[in-house]
Amino acid sequence: MKHRFTAVVSQEDEWYVAQCLEVDVASQGESRDSAIANLREALESHFDEPRAESAPGI
Repeated sequence: MKHRFTAVVSQEDEWYVAQCLEVDVASQGESRDSAIANLREALESHFDEPRAESAPGI
């Protein structure tokens, strides 16, 4: 399922910060394009289905 989100990209010193406006997710990169690519990956992880894991010893 595809979703469209709005991102704002700003430069902070030598890093670019990409922030999603609809969801509280942000990422950074050394270029505008890498910040957006990293934000896309962070959003995909944010919306992944949770996976059950057992703790050691349980």
